[in-house]
Amino acid sequence: MNNLFEQLLANNKEWAAEQVARDKDFFKRLQDQQAPKFLWIGCSDSRVPANEITNTQPGEIFVHRNVANMVIHTDMNLLTVLEYAVKVLGVEHILVVGHYGCGGVRASMTQTNYGIINPWLKHIKDVYRLHKDEIDALGSHDAQVDRLTELNVIEQVNNLAKTITVQQAWADEKRPHLHGWVYGLKDGLINPVYHVPPCTPQDPVYEFNLKSSL
Repeated sequence: MNNLFEQLLANNKEWAAEQVARDKDFFKRLQDQQAPKFLWIGCSDSRVPANEITNTQPGEIFVHRNVANMVIHTDMNLLTVLEYAVKVLGVEHILVVGHYGCGGVRASMTQTNYGIINPWLKHIKDVYRLHKDEIDALGSHDAQVDRLTELNVIEQVNNLAKTITVQQAWADEKRPHLHGWVYGLKDGLINPVYHVPPCTPQDPVYEFNLKSSL
C-alpha cells in the first residue's frame, strides 16, 4: 500500500521535471492565469481523463466529474462549477461527456439496491423510462446500455440549457455552446451526439424572462 502511494509522488516529481525540461515557463504561466475555453462535465470513471483523451494541456479545460456525468438542478457542486466556469472564466463551450459501457448507466437499468447511490441513479432511470420502448427494442444488453448512455448525455445537455446560468449568458454574450459527447473505451474516439447553439429556444415552461444584464 505504501509503495503504491509513494509511487504517485515519485511520478509527480518525474512529470514536473519533464514539463520544466520542455518549457521552463510552463508552471509560471499556469500560476499566473487560468483561461480555459471549455467546461468538461464528465463521468468519474478513471478511464476517461479529460486532458489525455483530448490531447490538451493543464489549463485548457475546466473539469467537473461525477457518476454518469449528470446535470442535476439540486446539485450545488455542479451548479457552483457551472456558475464559475460561465461567469468568471467565460468558457465558450460546455461539454457533457459520457462513455460507452458506463457502469452508472448499466446500474440504473437494474433493480439492484445500491443504497445511498439509489437517488442519484433515479435520474438516469427517469431517462430510461422516457425512452424505454426504443431502448428495449435493441438486440443486446450492451447496445441498450450504450443507447441509454447517449440519451442520458442528451438529457443532461438539455438540463444545462434550462439553468439560469446558461440562459443569462446566452442573453448577455451569446455563449456558451453546449455539446454532448460519448467516448469509446474500445477505440479511444469521441462520438459527438448532440449540440445546442447559444440562444436555442427551450420549452417555454423552462425559459426565464431575461434581458441582457450588460
